[in-house]
Amino acid sequence: MKRLVILLRAALLLALTVAALPSQAHEMSMAEMQLRETRRGEFIWQWMATEKRPAAQDLTPLWPEACQAEANVLRCGEHGLSGTLAVKGVGERYSAAVIKVFWLDGESRVYTLTKGQPTVQLYGAANDPRGMGEIASAYTLLGVEHILGGIDHLLFVIGLLFLVGFRRRLVWTITAFTAAHSLTLASSALGWLTLRSAPVEASIALSIVLVAVEALHRRDTLARRWPAVVAFLFGLVHGLGFAGALKEIGLPENHLLVALLTFNVGVEIGQLMTVGACWCLWRVTARWPAAQRLRTLLLYVIGSVAAYWSWLRIAAVLA
Repeated sequence: MKRLVILLRAALLLALTVAALPSQAHEMSMAEMQLRETRRGEFIWQWMATEKRPAAQDLTPLWPEACQAEANVLRCGEHGLSGTLAVKGVGERYSAAVIKVFWLDGESRVYTLTKGQPTVQLYGAANDPRGMGEIASAYTLLGVEHILGGIDHLLFVIGLLFLVGFRRRLVWTITAFTAAHSLTLASSALGWLTLRSAPVEASIALSIVLVAVEALHRRDTLARRWPAVVAFLFGLVHGLGFAGALKEIGLPENHLLVALLTFNVGVEIGQLMTVGACWCLWRVTARWPAAQRLRTLLLYVIGSVAAYWSWLRIAAVLA
């Protein structure tokens, strides 16, 4: 009895904590800097305008050693813009800093810096052999950060685990969810599909409610018979949520497909990390008599929080 009381208190605390998080999906934002070479080794640089407060208040560029900055003029001498470039503060208010360099010969290069990849190596010209690799690494990390920071997406995945269990058909269920959100993520990011964010966010919250309710009941419903179909249908909606975050970050024009693909790979890595962590917890608690009661409590917490988010997001749609 004492253990059950402790579980109830923990569940209540968890519900209040999660409900206190923003009702919108994990916000990701991008700061953009442009450097334009005016003559050999000399650049004009500036932060571009954003919807937030000026990026210069939160981000500080750390130029290569050979470069000297005076106001918005950067002088790098005869070796040009070469060496290590970093941005102090990236990963805090801004998820990423995109540096666009326009060289005197008409070539350009885009670099993406994140908390996980806070520096980039420059070579004094546009022929940087590591450009594509650095973009791939940066957008993979952004994908992982987004899924692990997006509590609503994680709750949906956890709800699917409760519904299906760690059985063979879980593979097909997760695969269906992955295929669906990959499809709409790519379609939306490439401009083929456009929807307002408010209805998308409301639908994501409602999908969590439905999965939690279905996992609580033992009757033979469509969701229990065909969980992969349910995962695919709601995965289409979740993909639009991922696309909204990617739109805020931005895609580099010169390696658009690489950035899109690796962002999606990062989302999958974060998703698999979540499934792996849940499997470890399941293995630890499988023989614990109170595990079934804990399962019910967690599903009620997930469903209640998602219902609260649904109310807020539907109100935002109607406002």
